[in-house]
Amino acid sequence: MEEAVVESVRYIAPCVDCGARLECWGVHGVIGGSLRWDVESVCLACGQAKADCGRALSAWLRDRLLADHGLAVLHVTHPSVERVTLMKVLCAQLGIGLTEAQAVLGQVLAGVYSGMLPEVEYLARKLRRAGVDAVAARP
Repeated sequence: MEEAVVESVRYIAPCVDCGARLECWGVHGVIGGSLRWDVESVCLACGQAKADCGRALSAWLRDRLLADHGLAVLHVTHPSVERVTLMKVLCAQLGIGLTEAQAVLGQVLAGVYSGMLPEVEYLARKLRRAGVDAVAARP
């Protein structure tokens, strides 16, 4: 099994029960072969606790994680790679059509396709399984 790739962020929000400071932790990662997110919070004043998780990352958590960690870039190490293979993986994993996949393919081959590290690593793993040398890295 491949190693988990995660990014996390700690933030403060008001407690919905008492209004005190609520300590929150958000995590996004490639875990067990899938993209997952998790948010946990605990109010030190009243004890209210909450945990939530899922597969589709919310925009607010994504924005917080990006602010703390920045973007990662997908690099395809052999530019002569089979474009059909790349297109198939991009369409399947990103849920896009051929026209959009052409645009993303151009970004990938130019070394400018970016996203959160777990997102880019997830795509890199799918590409590697299809025989493409791909890595996720910070710019």
